[in-house]
Amino acid sequence: MEQKEEKKFTKYETARILGARALQIAMNAPLLIKLTKEDLERVKYDSLKIAEIEFESGVLPISVKKPFPGRKADVLKRAKETKISDEKIEEKEASEEEEIAKEGEIMTLVNPEEEADEEIVDDEGEEGE
Repeated sequence: MEQKEEKKFTKYETARILGARALQIAMNAPLLIKLTKEDLERVKYDSLKIAEIEFESGVLPISVKKPFPGRKADVLKRAKETKISDEKIEEKEASEEEEIAKEGEIMTLVNPEEEADEEIVDDEGEEGE
């Protein structure tokens, strides 16, 4: 049984290679393939098109390293599930609520009248400074 030939590069790798080579060409790197002046005019001196031509001809000395993940023979062990009764959960919640009530301060709602008085005091204090 013959295996199908795999593509040499993925579309992302191809895009990365072409982009890197086009940048090199744009920075006046020497071309790796002989192109006539007519060919260059036909592609309008576009560095990306030139990089595509070089890529398709197979002259680019760029490679992609594809590391494969290591296979683990060990089976993952599951943690033991501890069953907690509903009573214990309720006791824990009650104790946490008590701690919050002891440590926390009681917040009261502000009446709109009190809030207006505070703003006036603040405005007067700013004017005096």
